[in-house]
Amino acid sequence: MKLIPLYDVIILPDVTFYFKKEIVDEWQTSDFKEGEEIVFAILKSDVDLKEAKASDISEIGVKAVVEIVDAERDIKIVTKERVTILNCKKGENGIFDAEVELRPETKDISDEEAGERFDKIKSEYLKFIQQYQWGLWARSFMIHWKNMNELCCSMSSYFVITPEEKYKIVEIDSEKERFDYIENIAYEFMEMAKVHNEAEDEQQKANESIYRESALKKQIDILQKQLDEMHPENISDVRMFQKKIEESGMNEQARREAEKVLNRMKHEGQDGHEYGMLYDYLDFATALDWKKKEAESIDLSKAEEVLDKDHYGLKKVKDRIIQQLAVMALNKKQSGSILLFVGPPGTGKTSIGQSIAEALGRKYVRISLGGIRDEAEIRGHRRTYIGAMPGRIMEGIKQAGSSNPVMVLDEVDKLVHDFSGDPASALLEVLDPEQNFSFTDHYMNVPYDLSDVFFICTANSLGTIPEPLLNRMEVINFSGYTAVDKFNIAKKHLVPKAMKMAGLKKKQINITDTAIRKIISDYTAEAGVRGLKKRIDDVMRYAAVKVVKGEEKISVKPDMLHEYLGKRGIIREEVPSSFVPGIVTGLAWTEAGGEILYIETKKVKGQGKVIITGQLGDVMRESVEIALTIVRGMLPEETKDIEKLDIHIHVPEGAVPKDGPSAGITIVTALTSLFTKKKVDPHIAMTGEVSLRGYVMPIGGLTEKLMAATRAGVKKVFIPDRNEEDLEDIPDEVKEKLEIVSVKKITDVLSSLGLK
Repeated sequence: MKLIPLYDVIILPDVTFYFKKEIVDEWQTSDFKEGEEIVFAILKSDVDLKEAKASDISEIGVKAVVEIVDAERDIKIVTKERVTILNCKKGENGIFDAEVELRPETKDISDEEAGERFDKIKSEYLKFIQQYQWGLWARSFMIHWKNMNELCCSMSSYFVITPEEKYKIVEIDSEKERFDYIENIAYEFMEMAKVHNEAEDEQQKANESIYRESALKKQIDILQKQLDEMHPENISDVRMFQKKIEESGMNEQARREAEKVLNRMKHEGQDGHEYGMLYDYLDFATALDWKKKEAESIDLSKAEEVLDKDHYGLKKVKDRIIQQLAVMALNKKQSGSILLFVGPPGTGKTSIGQSIAEALGRKYVRISLGGIRDEAEIRGHRRTYIGAMPGRIMEGIKQAGSSNPVMVLDEVDKLVHDFSGDPASALLEVLDPEQNFSFTDHYMNVPYDLSDVFFICTANSLGTIPEPLLNRMEVINFSGYTAVDKFNIAKKHLVPKAMKMAGLKKKQINITDTAIRKIISDYTAEAGVRGLKKRIDDVMRYAAVKVVKGEEKISVKPDMLHEYLGKRGIIREEVPSSFVPGIVTGLAWTEAGGEILYIETKKVKGQGKVIITGQLGDVMRESVEIALTIVRGMLPEETKDIEKLDIHIHVPEGAVPKDGPSAGITIVTALTSLFTKKKVDPHIAMTGEVSLRGYVMPIGGLTEKLMAATRAGVKKVFIPDRNEEDLEDIPDEVKEKLEIVSVKKITDVLSSLGLK
């Protein structure tokens, strides 16, 4: 018997099918005869009929009879009963032939029940197609259904079921079970179609509403803009901020947050208790520059000219800044390390940031971090708190009015870390180029790109800066100024500025070079020039009084300074002409520059106590213990009765705290002098940490210490040999006044002084 394979359709008994010529051609046969019996079988998978094999055909099929074959080869086929396919073969012509046997069915539903239920579902389908306007073709199609099997086969292409479920309908032996199964699928299809149509209707209504609302808003916006142009003085806060948000260039996240706050402000009304807070937020957010700046061209020659014009000396510092600018010029973006300028007050750390901004053509902003103890000062307060404010970083961005200013973070070494918070840790995100492109201020609650900001930090010392923060920065040391440097700075910068501030002209006052040098030597004692500036300002103000009283020309000479600045200047400490045994001149570094430091020792009868005075820190006290051990090891004979003595070690100026390891060799030398009863020349100073093995370890602040030595009249200085490289940074005028001796071990110092 000829077998016709089909896929993804439902073929059931007692159904009439009409097949067109095109479909018959797909079956690769055209020799159907009226009255001929054929078998329809379902393919197990979706394969091409030409490629199908007997193993692809399912076990159960439906027997059918060809009733009509017209002239156009369109045929009418009526299905009969289900059959089991026993043997199926594919001929050379590609047509399948099969042996079948009748597959019995269980007649467990009456014709009356089946008829009633079928009529009901058919009626539901006719109502369904009328309600959802399927058209007359569908009604004429459905009106000819005679039973549930015809309904199922006709609607099989519409039912949302799998090919396996379609085959299951054919496979069911029980007529009642098959009827129930088809009925369930048919009702489910109608419900799904209803839900789908209802959803489409709702969506269409929603879209229409959205389109209408959008059109109305556009009309309102056009009218509102025309009114705003006609009466700009009457523009509302909401409209003003709406316009600012549109023009701000905010990123998507910031725009969403601003629009959300604007909507709250609109509904709150001017009388609402949150209106002021919402207004402040929008006023701040829209005042920021959100637009990414294009990479600017950097003129290194101009930058060098600006730096040289504004600052005298500082060659290494300027060279490093020019290197940073060159890297930025090549990369066309902000790049390179975060610079940390470290040095005494008044050495130009902050002002050089202003020169960098001028050289780059950028805005300049300075933020003082001294004394900040709350990290909210950096990150901002959350808006849920009363009186919430943005952090200082974002305030600085607003103040600059630019997204790429030169921002100087002043005094990062004076941040406070206590129970209130850790602002230094909050700075990590600000300064880290891997994070600051999305810095989120708590007040703003949206990310802001800080990657284009040129950050410069300043500090007087490194000791109080946390290590993680210090690692993100490159330290550039600012050394103190020599007397020659101060003179040139005064002539080129301080005097002209002071004259301008006082309202004086060049023809009205002349301050002689010798007067300037006397102010430097007798009225200032600092590493920087801040005190020098104050003294010159004092001179100019005093001169201004004389000019107003009628004097036409004033000449300031050295012998007149007591009149302008007072009779008593700075009492500069100079080393005495001689010492008794046990006293040695040392050198110390402070945040204000270098100082000389006398180590005084004395032994008296006692019980082996060591008395330490002069407000020394823990590190310096440890240096005393190390020194005693070294001296006892080197001078066993001289120190044999030390248990019967009390050793008193004192560092003068007891009101000033002192700490650090660099006085190690000075303490050893002083104790050696004490026990050997040999004097040490006061004009010989020394600095260096000493180890228990007697090695002299390197120290910091060498430039400031040597400058202090020259001011005090020291002639010879011992330094650690590992600090010899630092001598390159020492001004020539300092090195010319000192005999600098590098030593490796403490015995080298003692031998040179004749103490060993």
